[in-house]
Amino acid sequence: MEEDTFSGLGNGTKLDNKVLQTFQRNFIQVQNILDQNRLLIKEINQNHESKIPDNLSRNVGLIRELNNNIRRVVDLYSDLSASFTKSMDASSSEGDSSVLRSEGQTVRKRIKPV
Repeated sequence: MEEDTFSGLGNGTKLDNKVLQTFQRNFIQVQNILDQNRLLIKEINQNHESKIPDNLSRNVGLIRELNNNIRRVVDLYSDLSASFTKSMDASSSEGDSSVLRSEGQTVRKRIKPV
C-alpha cells in the first residue's frame, strides 16, 4: 500500500493514503456543514429581527436543522479522532522505523510501542 508522510505530525509517522483521504473527505464534509450553518444562522437572525410571526415560527425548524448539523459535525470529528487514534496505534505497534524528511535528507528513526 502506498504511504505518505503526514507532515502535521512532526514525528515522521507514516499514514497510508486511505487514512489521509478519509481525513480529507471528513474535513470537506465538516466545512460544508459549517458553511450551511452560517447561512442558517443568518436566516434565523433575519427572521428574528423581522418579528413576523411566520418567520419566527419558521425559526423553530431552522434551529432544529442547525442543531442536527452541529451533531453531525461532532460525529464527524469523533470519527476522525477514532480513525486517527486507530491509525497511530497500528503504526506504532508495528515497531517499524519511520522515515523523517528534513531539508531533503532521509533519516530513519525507530518508533517504540508505548
